[in-house]
Amino acid sequence: MAEFEEKVIMTPKSKTPTSTVLIVERKVIEAEPSDKIHVAGGDHTGIIINKEKVYENGVTEPCHAQLEFCVYLVSAVTGNHTREARALRFWFKPEVTQNECPHEAQAFFRELVSPQDFPKDYVGFIKKIIKLMQNKYHQLKLLEVELRQEGSGPPPPAFIEDTVNQTFISEQKVLDMIENAYPNPLSVEDFVTAGKWSKTEVKDALESLEEKGLTRLMSDGVYVRQHSIDTQVVKQMPTLCSSRQPTIAVVTALYCEKQAVDAMMDNQETYVRYTTVGESNVYTLGTIGSHRVVTTKLPSVGRTREAMTAAGNTTTRLLGIFQKVDYVFLVGVGGGVPHYTDYSKHVRLGDVVVSTPASDLPDKYVYIFCEKAERNDKGGFDYEVKPYKPADYLLQDIALRLASTSASWSTYVNEGLDRLRGVPGRWEPPEQATDRLCVDVGGGAFIEVSHPAPQGETTRSARVHCAPVAGGRGVAGAGEARAAFAAHARALAYDCELDAVLDSVVGNCKDCFISIRGISDYRDGTRGKDWQPHAALAAAAVMKAIILALAPPTD
Repeated sequence: MAEFEEKVIMTPKSKTPTSTVLIVERKVIEAEPSDKIHVAGGDHTGIIINKEKVYENGVTEPCHAQLEFCVYLVSAVTGNHTREARALRFWFKPEVTQNECPHEAQAFFRELVSPQDFPKDYVGFIKKIIKLMQNKYHQLKLLEVELRQEGSGPPPPAFIEDTVNQTFISEQKVLDMIENAYPNPLSVEDFVTAGKWSKTEVKDALESLEEKGLTRLMSDGVYVRQHSIDTQVVKQMPTLCSSRQPTIAVVTALYCEKQAVDAMMDNQETYVRYTTVGESNVYTLGTIGSHRVVTTKLPSVGRTREAMTAAGNTTTRLLGIFQKVDYVFLVGVGGGVPHYTDYSKHVRLGDVVVSTPASDLPDKYVYIFCEKAERNDKGGFDYEVKPYKPADYLLQDIALRLASTSASWSTYVNEGLDRLRGVPGRWEPPEQATDRLCVDVGGGAFIEVSHPAPQGETTRSARVHCAPVAGGRGVAGAGEARAAFAAHARALAYDCELDAVLDSVVGNCKDCFISIRGISDYRDGTRGKDWQPHAALAAAAVMKAIILALAPPTD
């Protein structure tokens, strides 16, 4: 009887000089070894290799999930690189629901390319597929594997960390530092310490930036970003009469995020509460529709105690000065969580993720911060988290309605582009070809995965996704913990850790808050310099659409 158990059978389907297609399937058959069939034994009992040349898999229905990725093979003899595209097409057993298929396929793929034991050669790759199917993925009925060689040439550079050549000074690096610190000023010494540059180099760069109107020297020998012509430097914020008090506050972390948000407002006035001791603050007041809005920018964010305290203090001071604020928006860039097989769940660069609760979880948090992720005995992770929930989900409800139509917010992107014409920064979306999905497979090697495509659509426009947003350095980086925590929390974006801001918002009893992240990379938003300005603009446009959908203020 044992002969009639399910076996995993590999059969070649077709072969050309540049491509091979194999079928790996699960079947109940009785097989005798012959010159055409190899029946494995020992550890590999239950695996059969067909040596027949031609095979029709007999499957006529379209596959339930598919994905494609590229590897770069190096010839041991010549050292030449060959680019090879590998496609996987999945068919599952009938009991697997339509919704589960992409999820199972993604899990299979993640395990196949896991950095712990990524198969470095062709035989290892096929063997790992067969073993995964035999030992773990029992619902997978048939897998078609296509390998296509696509020419030679070196692999593209993996752009995962941008820490190369840190010591080389450039005007852009100096400007980046000034913009990150804004509204706080920086002294020449600050640049020398942080950048390990010489005083002369720093002074030359600052003078050149000043000539271009990008920085300004303050009286006490410190430099700040030259914001715009109408900035008023004040020791204390002037008192605003009741009708001019803002009811909406917008918190940004990067300079380009504040520029994008400000481009959504009319009747702007900017005040910098400037101090050389402690934190400076910047407030831009203006209107969006009938609503009065105030925007601010946090001085440099991150996990240092100072940065977290500053972020919390800036928010608390903002809510203390403007006491009529009812709604708080955190607007800016973030890192998307891609899905390799399911277009409906796939987040790409230029998309926007709005923090709303997960529909299938009882805990209705909109933002979740992971303090710690530790491996457990079961091969997964245990997490220590801080979840954040607004007392009132009004902004989330508006966002869910808005996500179904792209029309309104895309017009605000175009309006923003008009207003930002002439403002330094690349506000238009970069080329789609720069949106590359690279997966680290260990040992300094990367594979590039193709984006899943929508059914029947040829051109792709940016989308709004409603899901929780997550933060936490331990999980926001690349790799297994990132994907595992995102799946656990149902998060579709990571940010650069804004929990201190939300602590302040919740502590100040603000019932309505929302985080809106334009996707600029596949980490936490801080790596994607090319996409940052446009992603910030997309997030600001979605913010504007939500604000305009709010009921007008009563007074």
